[in-house]
Amino acid sequence: QVDLVESGGGSVQSGGSLTLSCAVSGYTYSTYCMGWFRQAPGKEREGVAAVDDDGNSNYADSVKGRFTISQDNAKNTLYLQMNSLKPEDTAMYYCAARPLWTYEYCVPGPQADFGYWGQGTQVTVSS
Repeated sequence: QVDLVESGGGSVQSGGSLTLSCAVSGYTYSTYCMGWFRQAPGKEREGVAAVDDDGNSNYADSVKGRFTISQDNAKNTLYLQMNSLKPEDTAMYYCAARPLWTYEYCVPGPQADFGYWGQGTQVTVSS
């Protein structure tokens, strides 16, 4: 059984920073694409960032230059460093994982391709 548990959410003021963590257990595939997604109230869930087992990362245009996805394989943990936060970054943030097959790129979408999801952690940015 694959479990993903997010933590690190909270409330910050505009311009502030937060680091989200996602602890992964039970994942046995030799390759992976892991991503962060978010869902704001009344909006569809959207992809934010993704990283593969080679360390290649991709970001949504809305967060490029502000967010950084990283991983610590020794700790089986995925991170999302979020800087220069804006009120529009307010959302529930989810981490997700899927195997990465040959010739595939690891991008934060489509969501249906990600079979493993955490429960989410709330991020609220006030102006």
